[in-house]
Amino acid sequence: MEPADGKLDLEFGEDIPLSSSKASRKGLHPLEFETSSAIQREIPNSHLIKKLRVSPFNSIYTVLIKAKINVLLPFGPLAILLHYLTDKHGWIFFLSLVGITPLAERLGYATEQLAFYTGPTVGGLLNATFGNATEMIISIYALKMGMIRVVQQSLLGSILSNMLLVLGCAFFTGGVVHHPKIQSFDKSAALMNSGLLLMAVMGITFPAVLHFTHTEVHRGKSELSLSRFSSGIMLVAYASYLYFQLRSQHNLYDPIDGETVTIPEESDDEEAPEITYWEAISWLAILTLWVSVLSGYLVDAIQGASDSWNMPVAFISVILLPIVGNAAEHASAIMFAVKDKLDITLGVAIGSSTQISMFVIPFCVIVGWMMGQPMDLNFQLFETATLFVTVLVVAFMLQEGTSNYFKGLMLVLCYLIVAASFFVHNDAKEDEN
Repeated sequence: MEPADGKLDLEFGEDIPLSSSKASRKGLHPLEFETSSAIQREIPNSHLIKKLRVSPFNSIYTVLIKAKINVLLPFGPLAILLHYLTDKHGWIFFLSLVGITPLAERLGYATEQLAFYTGPTVGGLLNATFGNATEMIISIYALKMGMIRVVQQSLLGSILSNMLLVLGCAFFTGGVVHHPKIQSFDKSAALMNSGLLLMAVMGITFPAVLHFTHTEVHRGKSELSLSRFSSGIMLVAYASYLYFQLRSQHNLYDPIDGETVTIPEESDDEEAPEITYWEAISWLAILTLWVSVLSGYLVDAIQGASDSWNMPVAFISVILLPIVGNAAEHASAIMFAVKDKLDITLGVAIGSSTQISMFVIPFCVIVGWMMGQPMDLNFQLFETATLFVTVLVVAFMLQEGTSNYFKGLMLVLCYLIVAASFFVHNDAKEDEN
């Protein structure tokens, strides 16, 4: 007979009663069980002993061979080979793009494995950060080559892709799998991210308005100075948001309130870590380095691909590059939506968009300042209007705190409109310069 007060006797290594796991699945806070911290310490250790075999061969197989998407890995070296043997920039760009796709997905996988050891709150932050590593690396390479418009458009495209395509596919897939149930998520966290996105839109809008109304005090300099000042403010705001998320509202975003993720004895294999802590860190370093190498060849072939395919650079930057960079977020968001974990889905999709708009874009402005490149927040009128409308659409979708397949379908269709718009959009920024 189980204890009436819910306490678990772990002293003699007895099995954990099913009542504790059932209660936790019903939404009760683990602090209601006096032994919850002990459970969190004991269960992950037992799973590590059972699941993990410290072997470099097992790690290589798990990361580089096991996943089906890894069949695309050879395209990266092939792109580098073609770079030195031919001048077919279209093929070089295509192969580099395909070669980076599995690397971006594996970065997301390694980050998820690391999250088992760091906890869900820090793990979510790491997931968003390394999920955007591809975009950051491509942006820094493009900045070094003076391709400021490619940086602006690729980061803008990453925000649009996360908010419309990734979130839309997740809502649609989750809605179909769980139909006719209406999935729900925490509105407060979603609306907070929407507020930060609107702040980012404000920071991007004012330099563009200043430029197109010709009201600058010093023509050509005021918008750059305003962009650098606004970037500093946005970085402070994002740092404050991180403090709020990790400290002030720790219980809100970390419901288990522990240092490790609770892994019930009856959990599936996919819920246990497959590689060790140091293996996850090592793979993050290796994959990031390989992405940085391949990104150099990708950026170098953008203009040549645009000429050979007769396709606008804006379409390549806003649509094609972000789809590859968001491969990890796309897979993770859909997976969690299918498991009816929409809070994590929102954290991956909207959280990634928030990080790009409030951290990566201002960071690139500051890095460009250090490099002597006039990177600013003037994304031009067409791009700024697209971002503004997108943030409004997504904010309205999230205000009810529920999702279904129809909302997902609408978001995906909105993304198709955006893609078609950039395909026929002529970027006049180069002509102005």
